[in-house]
Amino acid sequence: MMPLSELKGLGKARLETLEKAGIYTMADLLLTLPVRYQDTSTITPLAEISAGMEVCVSGYPKAPPRLSKFHSLTSVTLRLCDETGSVPVVWYNQPWLQNQIHQEDLLTLYGRIDLDKQGRIRMASPLLVKERGILPVYRALSGIPPKIMREMMRQALTQLEDCCPEILPDILRIKYHLCERNFALRQAHFPETKENLAIALRRISFEGMLLYQTAASAVRGERAKGIVIHTSQEACEQYWRSLPFPPTGAQRRVLSEIAQDLHSSHAMGRMIQGDVGCGKTALAFGAIALAAGEGYQSALMAPTEILARQHFENAKKLLEPMGISCGLLIGGMRTKERREALEKIASGEWKAVIGTHALISEGVEYSNLGLVVTDEQHRFGVRQRRLLSKKAVSDEYAPNELVMSATPIPRTLALVLYGDLDLSVVDELPPGRTPVKTRIVPEEKRDGLYDFIRKEAAQGRQTYIVCPLVEESEQIDARSAQETYAELCTGPLADLKLGLTFGDQDPAEKAEVIRRFSSGELDVLVSTTVIEVGVNVPSATVMVIENADRFGLSQLHQLRGRVGRGAKESWCFLMASSNERLKTLCETNDGFKIAQKDLELRGPGDFLGTRQHGDRQIPGIALGADVQMLEESTQCLKWLRSAGYEAEWAMVKESARAAFARVMDDIAMN
Repeated sequence: MMPLSELKGLGKARLETLEKAGIYTMADLLLTLPVRYQDTSTITPLAEISAGMEVCVSGYPKAPPRLSKFHSLTSVTLRLCDETGSVPVVWYNQPWLQNQIHQEDLLTLYGRIDLDKQGRIRMASPLLVKERGILPVYRALSGIPPKIMREMMRQALTQLEDCCPEILPDILRIKYHLCERNFALRQAHFPETKENLAIALRRISFEGMLLYQTAASAVRGERAKGIVIHTSQEACEQYWRSLPFPPTGAQRRVLSEIAQDLHSSHAMGRMIQGDVGCGKTALAFGAIALAAGEGYQSALMAPTEILARQHFENAKKLLEPMGISCGLLIGGMRTKERREALEKIASGEWKAVIGTHALISEGVEYSNLGLVVTDEQHRFGVRQRRLLSKKAVSDEYAPNELVMSATPIPRTLALVLYGDLDLSVVDELPPGRTPVKTRIVPEEKRDGLYDFIRKEAAQGRQTYIVCPLVEESEQIDARSAQETYAELCTGPLADLKLGLTFGDQDPAEKAEVIRRFSSGELDVLVSTTVIEVGVNVPSATVMVIENADRFGLSQLHQLRGRVGRGAKESWCFLMASSNERLKTLCETNDGFKIAQKDLELRGPGDFLGTRQHGDRQIPGIALGADVQMLEESTQCLKWLRSAGYEAEWAMVKESARAAFARVMDDIAMN
């Protein structure tokens, strides 16, 4: 088998780049699939283009290209014409194109049609097409140009039979209409037709999901002995009686499931999934109370300081009256403050320790840690969760693990992604929550929106305005938080008190802005999606989302969940042109229905694209998977485990072990 180093054009530096990307062998390279494709095989007439399309067009410039400057950015513009119509074209920071493109040239361009700030269609930074066909586009790797990457793949494909043998049983392939692996990989890298590409991607995606689920179920089956917390149903009822509000039936059911897990000899690994406002935090505190009742310490890890502080304040209100001492550990603490916190954690004085990634930092030692809780599961990887679990004093017994997610995921997809966890769904909202009314607002009604915000402020109600960008960009036509804040402070909302917050803002400044908004000192908070989680302001009744079409439905639903947290009527305004996706959000407040629609419209690859780094990804899912395939791969797993298919099941398990060896070993070690 030829080693990677023998590929033409692959010197020492490029070899190191591949290794940093996790590509060590010829098989690794061949299984590095394109992230997308450029279909330059068909020319679209300019009369037929519309915003959102990714197309290949051809024509002549109406006039020579024009070069202009905007601060440090340059732009080359022209109008492309064919026999059916014309479209403006712009390239950013490519000034040399002015001299490379001539009016008499027939240009073939590939790119996305979008809208400029005036709502007119245009083509921004398209590629000059030199090669026609269905071309693979690979993940960008420093020092390896796309042309070199494609050439390396062509060379590697000559070794395909030796590197990537068939790993699925014939009976399985026939039953689920899957092509052979070699054909799939050849067509996935260099498809001959769209039909061949579809067949190839079905095979690769199905294989990836099946093996992933098999590996995850193996990890789940090997779950370690756990710290047994002898709790009871009466302890659950005692906890509910101590709260100032009655639990929903779903909350009672899930806490009972948690209590049964804690009582088991195997370490709990349970995920609580629920919509915004369903009461997941009360369940987490319930689990902490059950553990504390038997003398065990708990740690709750949140992804941001804002959310950690919010959990800490709520814990003090709910848990401390029960005699459960609570403490906070975050990254920005002063030396003395941190030292005191570490002492109280190590001594066991704090039974509930709440914090950020600081909880897994060096020097943090726990006392009788029996329960680990991670909030916003999609922001943490398996490794981070396991590092927190590793903080348990006992090497023989693992602490119980509870993870929470406020990002609704269709159950089928959740079972695929989190196969190492049991799943509890909180499918009932507490009474009294006011459904948020959602409306799509076109640009021409912006002035009326600002009038509405001023009227709400006059009644002591507050508004969020969320923007997709932090600062203005010439390359992306979208409103920025800084630009919007500056415009509103001196314009339409100059008579109101405004604040600005974003991800990279100084932590102290960010905390102060959030505090002022939470306390009612500010009428309007202009922000990026940093407020997606961790801000709870009952008097906030209006959510405005700029360029709403740039967000996924599930993220829009998360942002909408920041309002409607009190008894007052609340609104979410989507600043965008109407489309099918956004209409879904206007029709329902059910996060699971929205997530299902998002999955159907965008596919699992895009659905998972919003997930943070550190999570396990499923090979091929971003390319060819759909909802039906998710269900089919799950059914296939059940079929393999049934009687009569022992040899086939053994083959699939071995293939899964080989495919996910690094992930499984990482989980086992951590």
